[in-house]
Amino acid sequence: MKFSAQQIAAVLGGALYGNTNAMVSDVAPIEQAQAQHLTFITDEKYLPFLEKTKAGVILITRSLVEGKITFPEGEGKAGGAVILVENARGAMGQLLQMVSQAMFPAKKGVEQPSFVSEGVTVPEDAYVGAFAYIGKNVHLGAGVQIYPQVYIGDNVTIGDGTILYSGVKIYANCQVGKQCILHSGVVVGADGFGFEPDAQGINRKIPQIGNVIIEDDVELGANTCVDRAMMGSTIVRKNAKVDNLVQIAHNVEVGESTFLCAQVGIAGSSKIGKHCILTGQVGVAGHIEVADNCVFGAKTGIAGNIRKPGQYSGFPAIEAANWRRSVVGFKQLPDMIKRLQELEKNSK
Repeated sequence: MKFSAQQIAAVLGGALYGNTNAMVSDVAPIEQAQAQHLTFITDEKYLPFLEKTKAGVILITRSLVEGKITFPEGEGKAGGAVILVENARGAMGQLLQMVSQAMFPAKKGVEQPSFVSEGVTVPEDAYVGAFAYIGKNVHLGAGVQIYPQVYIGDNVTIGDGTILYSGVKIYANCQVGKQCILHSGVVVGADGFGFEPDAQGINRKIPQIGNVIIEDDVELGANTCVDRAMMGSTIVRKNAKVDNLVQIAHNVEVGESTFLCAQVGIAGSSKIGKHCILTGQVGVAGHIEVADNCVFGAKTGIAGNIRKPGQYSGFPAIEAANWRRSVVGFKQLPDMIKRLQELEKNSK
C-alpha cells in the first residue's frame, strides 16, 4: 500500500514542501527511515536529523520550525518531502488509524464452534469468534467484535463498535459502553476482595453483588482486572485509558479521560478524578479521593486524599518539587550521620 506526499498532505491539511511526488509504503523512526518511510518530528532534539535523513515524507510540528528553518519547493536534497502540521504526533496517529483499518478490517459472522444463548441477537455486522460463549439476556451492539475464547456472562451489555480480544472475560450483569477496546486477558466483574474475620479469626467472604460499568471509548490493556462492586458499581468513566496489568478494585471510580499506566493498583472505594495520569506502579490506598488534573510519578504511594491539581511523587505522595528536594537530602544522609557521630565522639 503506497501513499504520495500530496495525498498525505491533503488528508492532514498540512503545508507540503520538497518533493511533492515522494511515495511511502511504511513507517519508521527518523533515525532509521529510508526513502520508502513516513516519519515524524515532535521534539527539537530530532531536528538535526533533517540534514541527513533519507525519509520519504517527514511530518513536523509547525511550531518547531516556523521562523527558524525554510524548506525549498520542488525536489529536496534526499528526494523527500516535509509536511508541516499543528501536531505531528497526532497527525501520525490519524494516518496510522487509517492504515490499521485497511490492514485489519472488521470481521463479520459467527464462527463455529461457539455458543450464543437462545434469544440473544447477534447484529449482522458483528463478529463472534470460535469458542466464544455468550450468556443469557446479553445485548450486543452494532459492529461488536468478539474474538475467540471470549466469555460473556448473563445480562451483560456490550455497546456499538466495541472490540473484545481473545480471552476477555466479562462476568454477569456488567456493562461495557460503545467503541471500547478490551485486550486479551482482561477480566471485568470478578469478585471484589472482600473478607471479614469472624470471632474465631476465620476470614469469611463478603458476597460481591454489585457490577462494573465501563463507559464509552475506554481502553483496557492486557491482563487488567476491574472488580465488581460489593454493592452498587465499580465505574470506569468515558475515554479513560488503562494500560496492561492494572488492578481496579471494588467500588472504585476512575474519572473521565484519566490514564492508568502499567501495574497501577487502586484499592477499594477510592475515587480518581478527571484527566489524571497515574504512571507505572502507582499505588492508591482505599477509601480516598484524588482531585482532577493530577499527575503522579512512578511508584508514588497515594495514602491520603489529594485535594488540589498538581504533580506528585514519593511515598506518601507529596508535591513533586518537594519530593525532588527530599531525594537530594536522602543521598546526603550517610555523610550527615557520619559527621554527627564524629561530632558526638569529639564532644565527649
